[in-house]
Amino acid sequence: MPFSDLPEHLYMPALRQFQAWPMQKDGKQLVALREPFMLTKETLVIPAGVFAAFQFIDGESTVEEIIEKTKANPEHFIELINKLDGVGLLWGPTSKRLEEEAVAKLKDEGTFPIRSSGSLGENADACQKQIEAWFSEIEDPEFENPVKAVVAPHLDYARGWPNYASAYYTWSKTDKPDRVVILGTNHFGNGDGVVLSTIGFTTPLGFCPADENVVAALTDKFGTSITADFLDHAAEHSIELHLPWIQYCFGDVPVVAALIPNPLIEMIEDDGERTGTEEFVNELKTILHDLGGTTLFISSADLSHVGQQFGEPRPVDDQRKFDVERHDREMMAKFIENDSSEFIEAMKWNNNATQWCSIGNMAAILQLVDPTEIELIDYRQACDQKGIALVSSCSMALL
Repeated sequence: MPFSDLPEHLYMPALRQFQAWPMQKDGKQLVALREPFMLTKETLVIPAGVFAAFQFIDGESTVEEIIEKTKANPEHFIELINKLDGVGLLWGPTSKRLEEEAVAKLKDEGTFPIRSSGSLGENADACQKQIEAWFSEIEDPEFENPVKAVVAPHLDYARGWPNYASAYYTWSKTDKPDRVVILGTNHFGNGDGVVLSTIGFTTPLGFCPADENVVAALTDKFGTSITADFLDHAAEHSIELHLPWIQYCFGDVPVVAALIPNPLIEMIEDDGERTGTEEFVNELKTILHDLGGTTLFISSADLSHVGQQFGEPRPVDDQRKFDVERHDREMMAKFIENDSSEFIEAMKWNNNATQWCSIGNMAAILQLVDPTEIELIDYRQACDQKGIALVSSCSMALL
């Protein structure tokens, strides 16, 4: 096999992030693979046994070395590498071209298409009825002071709806603001700084535009460092899942959507090629002050992620649920103290023991809003019957 004829990115292949799930066909165990940015519409299906070789496709080993380690058939492995490359799952010129084409298409269309929000309902009427049904099961917290911001989950609606509903019910009779700022979590993207969306989003309830004035001011200040990883929004659900609720409450209000990095993880390199959270928050506060009008804020935040799905050795039992809730309530209490630095330090001290995924945007929302008080509305744990995974979430109001 003439391995030397392979392009460099195939001769020493490196996998990009991917989504994988098991499946069966004709009694055979298979694994389906998909590129999270949906650079192509193709889903690659491979035998389950082949998936074991993926640990070696890390950019550190040549094709020859991987074949030797895995005892793979050379022709079949080269075919696999080419297929991975064709759907954008390998770092190199193919994935770069596919990314550039995807970015150009999104900017030309001016919106991200319906993705995770489509699970709420087939059309606007169905979505509105579903939200109304969930609102009917929520008690009014009856806050005396205006709610300036909410913390609400980005869990799928089936598991997270009680906390979505209890958070957004506080705005169900609020006048339409001039804009809504949504801070999300970058689960699948490449950016390790703040990532701003410069375009709007489409949901079953219609088009949700970007706030052009705020976006223009932020890009004037930070340039490409805040938009270089713009495509990260294409794979992300933590912004989109909130949009139907915003649209239900306020209609087509403009949004400022930004993904906030984890403050417990240092930037790969502080080289000015990315925007840090602190400088983003400070500039956004200045921009909003200068523009005036009313701004509401959302921290899109799930809390603990425990169980075997998240790398723990044993299923989640009642004792684990109890321990997780105790830890969650301790950390929520730190957040309610309204000191972003102390909140981050508490998470650092316990090394984020239960894998909260949204520490960054929760801390940032405190800095942006400067609330006079914070109220916990509800807390929930979503756990499957076998205890494979538990994800906790809450709803909070910043007054």
